[in-house]
Amino acid sequence: MLPEETFRSSDLPPADRFECWRALMSETHAPMELQSEHAADFWVNQRNISLGEITVYPLECDSLTFRRTPKLISKSDPEAFHLSLVKRGSGVVTSGRATIMHRAFEYHSSDTSRPFEINSIRGSFEVIGIEVPKNLLPMPPHTAGQVIGRRISARDGMGALLATFLTQVTRDSRSYQPADGPRLGAVLADLVASLFAGVLDADRSLTPETHRRALTLRIMDFIRRNADDPQLDVSAIAAAHHISVSYLHRLFQREGGGTTAAGFVQQQRLSRARRDLADPLFREVPVHVIAARRQQGVP
Repeated sequence: MLPEETFRSSDLPPADRFECWRALMSETHAPMELQSEHAADFWVNQRNISLGEITVYPLECDSLTFRRTPKLISKSDPEAFHLSLVKRGSGVVTSGRATIMHRAFEYHSSDTSRPFEINSIRGSFEVIGIEVPKNLLPMPPHTAGQVIGRRISARDGMGALLATFLTQVTRDSRSYQPADGPRLGAVLADLVASLFAGVLDADRSLTPETHRRALTLRIMDFIRRNADDPQLDVSAIAAAHHISVSYLHRLFQREGGGTTAAGFVQQQRLSRARRDLADPLFREVPVHVIAARRQQGVP
């Protein structure tokens, strides 16, 4: 499994919960002032998952205020960008003169080098947080910094792809090997950079390698979502992404992890066939019928 640390407030006496969690958040993100009307009996569940030098953490807790002040920045700055996928709840982020409300299925971002304040609203909330050192993001920090504080949707495009990646990694963290962590971290850094570049419409700031990785990940996500389409083949995949078949093959040769585009389609269909075979609803359906349906891309 991936290196992971779990914090559950229920494991501690009520009087110790808030302060112990504050100390954890100061290590995970950066030193912050935290305030909550629930501090006397704080409820929080958090898992810190290490992907090399990048940390991902599913977090749910009572409402509170996060505050990163100039004084704290002068004392300690890990030089990182933070991004949170909001899964439940809402909050108001104030950075400089800008104040933005973030709701579920949006991202909010911050920079450890800039003061900010985050106030969660109405009860508990749930997020998946990401801490990315600035020197690991494959785009210039001053360019990435222009995205900080903007509202970013997680419902479509690169935002949805990043959300899918975060959800899968945090849900299935035990299925990966420790050596997978840095590789997953590199993919995550590419996805964050591509998301930022899309917000800024500044793709020229990305490296060619990041372009290829991000495009390959988008294609893989497209294949997963459309594997049941009997018309899905390499020509259709290439056309949907406005690239040539030959370039599609080259992408998978470099970034496909040892599989081809056609092979990846086959893998998705076989995976669906295995799922059908395990489904009681298909108990009376002959194996060769299930295999034929999936081979043809029939849902």
